[in-house]
Amino acid sequence: MDNQGNLYVSDTKKHEVRRYDIHFGEKEGILVAGGNGEGDGINQLNYPTCIFVDRQQNVYVSDSKNHRVVKWKKGATEGVVVAGGEGNGYCGIQLSGPRGIFVDPLGTLYVAEFGNDRLTRWPQGAKEGTVIAGGHGEGEEANQFNGPSGLCFDKCGRIYVADYFNHRVQSFSRK
Repeated sequence: MDNQGNLYVSDTKKHEVRRYDIHFGEKEGILVAGGNGEGDGINQLNYPTCIFVDRQQNVYVSDSKNHRVVKWKKGATEGVVVAGGEGNGYCGIQLSGPRGIFVDPLGTLYVAEFGNDRLTRWPQGAKEGTVIAGGHGEGEEANQFNGPSGLCFDKCGRIYVADYFNHRVQSFSRK
C-alpha cells in the first residue's frame, strides 16, 4: 500500500502491476507497470514478484525472470532499469531472480536475490550493486541464505530478510 491507502498488486501471470483505490472499491484497478505481455522490453515485465512504492508513488518492481528491478514513475508507460538488467549472473552489475525489494528515503535500493542467495545494495544512480549480506553460496550458516525472498526495515534501520528454504528470518544492521 502507498501513503494514500492505495493497494498495489503484482500479477505474475499477466506480467503487470495494478493500483486499486480501496476506498472506492475499484474492481479493475489502474495499470501502473507492465501490461504489454510477457517480455524484456522496457514497457514489459516477466514474472513480477515483489513491489515497493515510494512516497511519490513511484513503483519499483522485481522483474524476476528478466533479472532486474524496474522503476515506474507515476503515470509512466515505460520503466527505467535501476538494478541489474544485464542478464542472469553473479557479477556486480547482474541480479539473479530478484524478489524482495526496499528503497530507503535516500533512494538506495536493497534487493533480495533469490538465485544468488544474497542481499545487495544499489545507491541511487549506481550501475553496480554491493553485497551486504549472504553471497557465500547457498546454505544455512549465519552468513548464508537459501532463497532470500522478502525484506523489510524496522524504524532503527535493521534489515529483516525472509530466508525461504531455511524457513527463517535473519536480521542485520544496515552497513
